[in-house]
Amino acid sequence: VTGASFFVFSGALKSSSGYLAKSSIVEDGVMVQIIAENMDSLRQALREMKDFTITCGKADAEDPQEHVHIQWVEDDKNFSKG
Repeated sequence: VTGASFFVFSGALKSSSGYLAKSSIVEDGVMVQIIAENMDSLRQALREMKDFTITCGKADAEDPQEHVHIQWVEDDKNFSKG
């Protein structure tokens, strides 16, 4: 589990790259590169406030290397008070 100050989602990953998606740590945030078709699905999930999972790693790998889970949770008004 990784916490981050920000996330960057890029839909510029080419399907010919051989990757389902790629993630990397950038400064104190996370960048996730996905193919354009998955970007459309991600946008729709964000609009509808639905959870979304991005599987990262090589497309031909038996086991994916990691998953990026976007989860909507209840609003915690007491977070970072003070």
